[in-house]
Formats: sequence, C-alpha cells, structure tokens
Amino acid sequence: MAFALRKRGPSNFERAADGSMTLIEHFRELRTRLFRASLAIVVGLIIGYLLAQPAFDLLAQPYCRLPGMIVDGECQQFLMLAPADGFVLKLKLALWIGLIIGAPVWLYQLWAFIAPGLHRNERKWAYVFVTIAAPLFAAGAVLAFFVVDKGLAFLMEAGVTGTDSQLEVTRYISFVTTMILLFGVAFEFPLTLLMLNFTGVVSAKRLLSWWRVVVFICFAFAAVATPDPGPFGMTLLALCLSLLYFIAVGVAFLNDKRRGRGKEIYAGIDDDEVSPLEFDRDPVESGRPVDRVSPIDAPEPVAAPRPIERRYDDVT
Repeated sequence: MAFALRKRGPSNFERAADGSMTLIEHFRELRTRLFRASLAIVVGLIIGYLLAQPAFDLLAQPYCRLPGMIVDGECQQFLMLAPADGFVLKLKLALWIGLIIGAPVWLYQLWAFIAPGLHRNERKWAYVFVTIAAPLFAAGAVLAFFVVDKGLAFLMEAGVTGTDSQLEVTRYISFVTTMILLFGVAFEFPLTLLMLNFTGVVSAKRLLSWWRVVVFICFAFAAVATPDPGPFGMTLLALCLSLLYFIAVGVAFLNDKRRGRGKEIYAGIDDDEVSPLEFDRDPVESGRPVDRVSPIDAPEPVAAPRPIERRYDDVT
C-alpha cells in the first residue's frame, strides 16, 4: 500500500519573513511568544525560590567580611524593619534568578518574533553580538561583586557609625544588585561601538580619534558608579572600560580592513576640502570632414480624394 506524503507548508518564520502573514496572525504569534516566555519565567521563578537562600548567602558575604561582624563563628543578622521584609526579599531574589534561568527561553521567543524582519546578514551579526554580550555582562557582574566586597569596608569605616553597625537587609541587597546591574550594563559599552562600526555609522579611525573623551567618560562614570570613594574601585572599573574600548577599536580596524573601508577615492579628504582635479593634457584631435549634403527629391503629388459615396459600401 502506497502512502502519499503530505507536503509540509512554509513555517511561521518563513511566512513572516516573506510578508505573507496577516496582521491577525502576527498578533496570534505574539500572544504565543509571550505565553511561552511567561511560562519560562514562572518556571524559573519556582526554581529561583528554591535557590533564593544560597543566593542571599552569597550576596551577604561582603557584609560578613566586615570587621566585627563575625561573632562566635557566625555572621551577625541583618536589621529588618518590617515582618514581611524577609519574605518580600526572597521573592525579589527568586524573580532575579528566574529571569536569569529563563533567559534562554524568553530571549529566544523575543528573537523569533523580531528576526523575520531582519536581513540574513543582520541576523548573523545579531547572533555574534548576543554571544559576546552574555560573557561581558557576567564579567561586569563579577567585577561589581569584587568592588563591593572591597569598597564596603571603606564606606563603613569612613562613616560616623563604624563597622559595628547593622545594615538594613532590603537596602543592602538593593545596593548590591544595583551595582551588579550597573557594572554589567557598563561592560556592554564596547559592544555598542562595534555595532556602530559594523553597520557603517562610524569608522575605526573616527572611533580612535575619540579616545581622550572616552577615557575621561570612563573615569567619570567609574567615579560616580563605584561605592568606594577611594582610588581602588574607580581605577579598576575605569581601566577595564578603557581596555574594552581599545579592544573594540582594534576589532573595528580589522573589520574596516576586511571591507576595504578607507580606500575610497575621497577617503582622505575632509568634508569642507575641495577635491583635487586632474588636468588631461592630451592633445585634442581634429574632427573628421563632413560630407556635402545631397539635394532631396521633390515629393510625389498626392492623389485627390474620392467622393464620399464611393468610399463606403451600403452597410457602413
């Protein structure tokens, strides 16, 4: 018995890419993507609720390393202002962990909805940028935890209360998580420069010409972002950002060399500079002689029209 194979039609990605999907179908696909992303976040939230206590113990290590915080081999408890602060804080940590665990799913759902509107080369570079963005954010988060670990003691010792004071738990965790998020986003700065270069907005030579301004902005941002007023945390963050900037400029130079950018005819000319004109000094040859025009014969006489009754038959 022969079975007829059913031909499979185009997928939703192909239909959205070629524009054959209707507006209602786009809304239905968006609803499906949002449902899957929300389901992944809910599953991650459940897992994060189970991992909230180990995450809290990890974030509390800079506080426990303060002088005088270890009593009888155990860290002193944080200060709580309301009975529900501990439970609300656990939910917040669970949400953060859930977003991180479910990130591969909800980021894929977001990408699957946006990708059909992009060209093939744009999708290729998006894969590369996302692959680089995740390690950069993780490196910024690790650096933030290290800076908080070293800068918290200075902040406590420089204050009037000293290091023996207890900290309020929600404000402390908000401070640490904000620093991690801020440092992680700051480490995406060189990736933004590479996106501008790969899209042809700015060249590597132009990026390198901004190095004084960029280094100054890195140190100014580090001075505002780091909790430690001393030179350690600020210098460490500023040097890391400056190093990432110069690495991005080096990659931009390789990209310009690969594309042959900068070798155009008018590449070395400023916008307000007149382009040089090349004078052609080759002699101009004389034209060929034109033949004489022969006279035109007179036209033949036109025959007189026939009477109208002879030009049509009885029907017309």
